[in-house]
Amino acid sequence: MSITQQYLLDSHRARQHGEPAPPAPGRHDVALIRELREHRRFRAVLAGRPAHGRLRHALARLLRPRALG
Repeated sequence: MSITQQYLLDSHRARQHGEPAPPAPGRHDVALIRELREHRRFRAVLAGRPAHGRLRHALARLLRPRALG
């Protein structure tokens, strides 16, 4: 059963029982991603690491031309 079919079944059952319909699939995905990002930033601060720009800094370090010695 797909997620859409499950949602339709849950909506039908909720309507039959007079309950509020469940949220649509994917409705809260953006909020969840934001919360995860904020949690990772919070954990970084607690660990004493920079809270932002870590990925960009790591990529810049990898792509920086190295001096030949």
